[in-house]
Amino acid sequence: MTIIFIRAIILYILLIASVRLMGKHQIGELQPSELAITILISNIATLPVEDPSIPLITGLVPILTLASLDILMSWAGIKSRTLRKITCGKPVVIINNGIIDQKQMKELRFTSDDLIEALHAQNIFDINEVQFAVVETTGSVSVYQKYDYRTVTNSDMNIKKRAVNPPALIVDNGKIVNEALNRIQLGQGWLFSILKQEKTDIKDIFIMTADPDGKYSIIKKECKTK
Repeated sequence: MTIIFIRAIILYILLIASVRLMGKHQIGELQPSELAITILISNIATLPVEDPSIPLITGLVPILTLASLDILMSWAGIKSRTLRKITCGKPVVIINNGIIDQKQMKELRFTSDDLIEALHAQNIFDINEVQFAVVETTGSVSVYQKYDYRTVTNSDMNIKKRAVNPPALIVDNGKIVNEALNRIQLGQGWLFSILKQEKTDIKDIFIMTADPDGKYSIIKKECKTK
């Protein structure tokens, strides 16, 4: 039992390291080659845990090999567009100028229900609102609405305002997030001056956010009831 426990910990650490090296794509955003390697790695990892008679190295070597192969293919794909098409495929247009390309949908084995569901996921409930739609290599559908149905923007209304980055989490459960403070170019001096102004201590803050203009929001920790 102890051996299985230790093996599980080692494989867990190795899997986490491998996934981190391979990138941060979510499951629904994986390319076909990435999904295949992910499935293979997960299956291989279970073998040394389920069967103690299998040497641990038998699981470690294939996992490292597959992770290294994925990284190499990713780098090669950056250099070669042709290789990217072979391993990942290419986006396919299924609606162009408001007209559904039924031939492309048939080749993709993409049903009408699939299309409607994809539109619903983007809050589009009338297919006549769609100007252009493309099935990405991950299988997701990107949609461009017709002009009359697009959301009005500040530019459309000629509203001028300086663009700033969104608020960042600068205090997390009483701990300063220095990386975020640096990103919005506000230092600890500014932070402590705000805390002094608000007459609160950093250890009493649950969440604090701020944007580059110095606008901040503070949510204090709930008082513990006895």
